[in-house]
Amino acid sequence: MSLVRSAALQNFRHCVEALGGDALEYARLADLPPGALDSDDLLVDDRSVAAVLEIAAAKLGCPDLGLRVGAAQELGMLGALAVAIRNSSDVADAMECISRHMFVHGRELSLSVLADPDRVPGVVALRYSCGAGREPLPQAVDMTMLFIHRMTAYLVGDRYTPHTVDLPHRPTASRETYAGAFGAPVRFARAHADLRVPASLLAQPLVNADGSLRRRAVQLPSGRSGLPDTSMADRVRAVLGKSLDMGGTSLPQVARVLSLHPRSLQRQLAAGGRTFATILDDARRERARHYLTETDMPMSQISALLGFSDQAVLSRCARRWWGRPPTDVRREAAETPTPPPSRKPSGGRMAPRAGSR
Repeated sequence: MSLVRSAALQNFRHCVEALGGDALEYARLADLPPGALDSDDLLVDDRSVAAVLEIAAAKLGCPDLGLRVGAAQELGMLGALAVAIRNSSDVADAMECISRHMFVHGRELSLSVLADPDRVPGVVALRYSCGAGREPLPQAVDMTMLFIHRMTAYLVGDRYTPHTVDLPHRPTASRETYAGAFGAPVRFARAHADLRVPASLLAQPLVNADGSLRRRAVQLPSGRSGLPDTSMADRVRAVLGKSLDMGGTSLPQVARVLSLHPRSLQRQLAAGGRTFATILDDARRERARHYLTETDMPMSQISALLGFSDQAVLSRCARRWWGRPPTDVRREAAETPTPPPSRKPSGGRMAPRAGSR
């Protein structure tokens, strides 16, 4: 199972209901939690996201549903990453930022800038991938590629037109519908999902970019947390805090976010008397306790979110961390009475602090 943020389905419900469909019914058929239709931050199976688009398109007789949803989505659905993208120095910097941090939104998702597959001088490809060996479903690819196209247009304004849009599947709607959505020729049954754009586009500066906002948005774009005295161990913990739920738990992944070679990261941690494995173990223990005591997630999902290969690994770790299985940790938390809320002073309003207005 590969997890993505439910923001991937932003405006899906609106588009479906505008066509007279039942978004909740389609979510049920796709084994998608109903809450994913109205929240950006649930973690859901990417196969369910792709499936609900295919189911809805078939039920509604709407072969361009993916394009409709992609046209309704906003850059803001990427959260802090959207702030970083908007405040990159130029298009190349924005694409590099996406490439480095996209795994926070989906374990297998990637967007990369590559040499033109057709070897045309002055052209590059913005390539979207949903993961090696994974079969992309047409509606999800249409939705994502149109979102990437619109994001690029947003960054550079009317100075952008793709040479072609390459899609790995056959058209589900008319070719005219695709050409109208992208404003460019669309080629089907290609090896990859590519936006082929002028290479000069990458050098386009972004207007009103604020480098300090970009740094704060991603927190650790160049190995720094924004706090000059922060230790490398603290920086690693901060990265894991952002990416653990999305599977960003490997040393190479964390090193990439910190703009370090994995061996350099290991050396710097060792100089401070720490190891990556112990920091990751601490992060997993804290996150596991939260899931066990604050949520009713199944053990299998908790195991997946922590990056464990199966539920047995969670059980072994729980015994090592707390001396008892995870089911006991959850039961004890449920049996512990919740203390009553503290009472406010009479009058209902707290007294102002000295010097306040």
